[in-house]
Amino acid sequence: MVRSILTFEHPVLREKAKKVTRIDVSIQRLLDDLTETMIDAPGAGLAANQIGVPLRVCVVKGDDKQIWGLVNPEVVKKDGVQLGYEGCLSYPGWVGEVERAETVVVKGRNRHGKEVRIKSSGFTARAFQHELDHLDGVLFTDRLTSLDTLRRVEDLVGEEKEEAVAASAG
Repeated sequence: MVRSILTFEHPVLREKAKKVTRIDVSIQRLLDDLTETMIDAPGAGLAANQIGVPLRVCVVKGDDKQIWGLVNPEVVKKDGVQLGYEGCLSYPGWVGEVERAETVVVKGRNRHGKEVRIKSSGFTARAFQHELDHLDGVLFTDRLTSLDTLRRVEDLVGEEKEEAVAASAG
């Protein structure tokens, strides 16, 4: 089921999400709803608290279009640095420059409770870090390299706009 996405002023987005203690049909349904909502938006990732559920659950769509649904995810390794535009479904129409790790290894549990480790780089690594920030109550605007980089997508032109539109899908 497609759910409404909360916008940045909602207080649940500033709360640290609670760890899931048991993966059952309600968590599997939540993963399905997150996936459907992310695809409908469209976006590159979505955290449960963005739809008002303060649990450590998220979905991320990789560069290769694979979708990962993770319960209790955490970054266990980071390497390198990338700088680029980033947007957020909870900040529709806005992007800003954010520094992230170039490569990350994320550990979590899949919908069946099996532990998984995912190594990603580039945009996919950025999306994982963005969604895990949400689960900690951190918004991309908290990580801007400078407030001066925060821009409305509609005000950008050319290559800068293309990059920003791709980034704002997260």
